[in-house]
Order: sequence, then C-alpha cells, then structure tokens
Amino acid sequence: MSATTTAPRHYGWVHLDGELRPAGDASLPLTTQAFNYGTGVFEGIRAYRTHAGALAVFRLDDHLRRLQASARLLKIDSLPDLPALRDAVLAVLRRNECNEDCYIRPLAFKKALLPGAGFGVKLHGVSDGFAINCLPMPSPPVIGALRCCVPAWRRVPDYCIPARAKVTGLYANSALAMEAAHSAGCDDAILLNVLGNVAEATTTNVFIRKGRRLLTPPSTAHILEGITRDTVRRLAAEHTDLVIEERDIALTDLYGADECFLTGTGREIAAVVAIDGYQIGDGQPGPTASALFEQYRAAVRGGLDRHSDWITPVY
Repeated sequence: MSATTTAPRHYGWVHLDGELRPAGDASLPLTTQAFNYGTGVFEGIRAYRTHAGALAVFRLDDHLRRLQASARLLKIDSLPDLPALRDAVLAVLRRNECNEDCYIRPLAFKKALLPGAGFGVKLHGVSDGFAINCLPMPSPPVIGALRCCVPAWRRVPDYCIPARAKVTGLYANSALAMEAAHSAGCDDAILLNVLGNVAEATTTNVFIRKGRRLLTPPSTAHILEGITRDTVRRLAAEHTDLVIEERDIALTDLYGADECFLTGTGREIAAVVAIDGYQIGDGQPGPTASALFEQYRAAVRGGLDRHSDWITPVY
C-alpha cells in the first residue's frame, strides 16, 4: 500500500454563492441539507501547466456540463449557466494566482428549507448553494502501480442513486470500499455491481486488456461515465491498434487480464499490477497503460494539436 502523505494545502480564496471569499470566511451551518443528507453534486477538475508554461484547465466544459446534468437530477435549479460556471472557475484560479498543477472542486448542494417547506428529507422546498475550491495537485512523473482488491461492498446501482451523477452521498460507498482495501493492505478497491460484474474502482473507471481487445464496463454496469475514461478511449482509438469494446467484465476476466488500469481525474491513469493476490501480466505496468499514460500526459498539457479544444487557458 502506498505511504500516507500529508494532506495538501488548499488555496486561500474560494467561491461561495456568487462571491469570492477568503476560505476562512466561507462557512455553512450544521443544518445544511447536503451535510445532513448527502444531497449535493460535484466535479473533480484539473488544471495543468502546459508545455508553453501557461496554466490551462483540462476538459473544463465537459466537466461543467456533467455538473449541470447531475444538478438537474437533484433538483438544484439555480446553478449558473455554462459560461457563468466557466467564468467562476477561472476567477477562483486567477484570484489564487494559481500557476501550478492543481485540482478544482465545484460543488452544488441543497442548502436550507424554504419558508413553509416543513421539516424532512426532500429536494423541493430547499434552497441551493454553490461553491468552488481548489488545491495544488502535482501530476506524477511515472505511471502508478497499484495493488487492488475486490471488496464485499457492491457498487450502488443506478436505480437506487443515479450512478452517472457525482452525488456526494454516493461516495460513502466508495469510502467503505477504500477502507476495506486499505485494511487488506491494498491501494484501491474494484467494486462489482449487483449482477456480479465489474463496475468501477472507488473513484475511477476500469479498463482491462485481453489480447488485442481493450475492454471497459458499459454505462449499464452502474458506472460513472468518466471524462478521463472517454479521453482514454479516444486516445486508444488514435494511438493503438486495439479493438475497443464496452461490455460486461466478469471477475474471471479481471483476474485473467493481460493488463488492467484505472482512469480518473485524480489518479489520471494508473496500472493495476495485482488483484486479490493474482498477479496481472508480469506484475509491472503494461505496455498499453504505459503508452496511454504518455499520450494522456501530452494531452493535458496541450501537446496534442488535434485536441486543442480540450484545453481552456486560465490567464
């Protein structure tokens, strides 16, 4: 298991309900609905220093569109439109004078009962809040090599809580699975869905390679349709000769994979070298994961001209 590291320092300015504020002055009451009931949605977005030395946000509009879609599911109706959301994110980065790789967290949430709404767990009759904070997050220079387990906890199905939305309360499922992984001496957990097929890891999507096929679970497997997942699929189509398939992946497929890797904004691309004691491939990051890691590193730093639309300059 990877060593514990000190929690990173957040930047000093945040956005809260339409205003830039010092982080120490941005507070919410204990009665906030999202705190009590998990009724919030969020995005994890990264900004990178490009090869030209400027700071740029990776696939900003795609993340913000997903935030809007998630918010609609929780009846968060007062979220700003896409241009205003984009401006708010960039304003936070500029106010903090960010000039290094960093992570951005927009959060839309249910806030307080409106007059006459009556006490209870609900989505209507509750006001909305919106916040953005950010923190430094360096990108690793080499691909990670993770040891994973498949815990007893199953991925929450989409018909219970919408898996395709980044709902804050849903991440209790991830926290339980990650705790199980750490207790077993592993770095992460790969969860099965209620049908017994592979869903995703705690905060990432899953890919496996079997021969010349690159496989990833479909949206019907109760997964979050990750933006990094989409990026990797597109890079794989452009830079490899693999046949890319979305299909259900059984546990035996996972254990018998030639390669396995995880994709997500936080982890980027990380190889899985062992699962439940089964060595994957030769126990080292495989050639497909390693090649895609390099392509991804180029993409996020503006090094792929054909994908210049993925990059939003901050300054």
